[in-house]
Amino acid sequence: MKFIIDKNIPYIKGVLENVAEVEYLHYKEMTPETVRYADALIIRTRTKCNEKLLSGSKVKFIATATIGYDHIDTKYCDENGIKWANAPGCNALSVTQYMASVLIHLAEKNKFDLSSKTLGIVGVGNVGSRVAKLAKGFGMKVLLNDPPRERLEGSKQFVNLKEIAEKADIITFHPFLNFEGIDKTFHLADADFFASLKYKPFIINASRGEVVDNLALKDAMNKGLVSDVVLDCWENEPNIDLELLENVEITTPHIAGYSADGKANATMQSVRSVSRFFNLGLDSWQPDELPKGFEGDFSRLSIPEFFKKTYDIIAESNFLKSSPETFEQQRSNYPIRREPKAYQGKLPKEFEKKFGVFFEK
Repeated sequence: MKFIIDKNIPYIKGVLENVAEVEYLHYKEMTPETVRYADALIIRTRTKCNEKLLSGSKVKFIATATIGYDHIDTKYCDENGIKWANAPGCNALSVTQYMASVLIHLAEKNKFDLSSKTLGIVGVGNVGSRVAKLAKGFGMKVLLNDPPRERLEGSKQFVNLKEIAEKADIITFHPFLNFEGIDKTFHLADADFFASLKYKPFIINASRGEVVDNLALKDAMNKGLVSDVVLDCWENEPNIDLELLENVEITTPHIAGYSADGKANATMQSVRSVSRFFNLGLDSWQPDELPKGFEGDFSRLSIPEFFKKTYDIIAESNFLKSSPETFEQQRSNYPIRREPKAYQGKLPKEFEKKFGVFFEK
């Protein structure tokens, strides 16, 4: 067997070499010619697995080390007997950590207490549900919008997008990217959405760039329909809109889910899914080389200070603004970031009680 693996997936080198021929490639090197004789691909979002790439190949299985799978043409794969698997929830706590730093920065910069604000969450899957717990830890009121879940579970805990637009002080997007159908999320935040906003909310997108129409967002900013904007993901990555970049409050190169812990989880799920498909005996494999955690007395830090210690989001934002042409390099060579659970010792008072979401399995 032959496996082709994205060379920027961490913790995976040496894991599958005993059971298959393994080749590590940059995503730009994954072409119809290079994947033709591969039995499996282990990829990230940059590899578009469609007919153009896969036609005539031996590929039987695709594992993507990501929550999202819009880069896989699932219809083509299903029709051609190619099985695939994503890594649901792998980086949910990493994005939650990102959101904590965002919310704290917005509150400090604009001099408000988070407990006085209403957070509208669009997309309440593995990520959105944890962001909801985070917000409640801050004492925020939370509005949830997730039509697929609402159809399954009833409307009691959910609201429609119109209510989010009319009642939320801060709106954050965490849905899957769907280009068509009843649950289409492509340009979910479009010109009509921005025109319907009532309280000039803060806008955050940490899902997929195409969920927010970037041109409509820029127009809404120019018209004063929104307050500060936070973008981790953009349309046309890595060739992002430089005018939009200049005016966004916090900007990062699609790395909200890039903690060391989140990356390790994604790799673990990918290896296990490949193992189950090919019966390789690695169904319980897990990485053992995560960077060392931190020990100490953090009890004198306030909760905002502790979150900022675990993640300096403003330094990352400033770096992208100063060097937007290196968007992809920053993403591919992202520095180590550990989640709050890697900090051992005395934590700030009531941290574990209010933010137990970070210690969930």
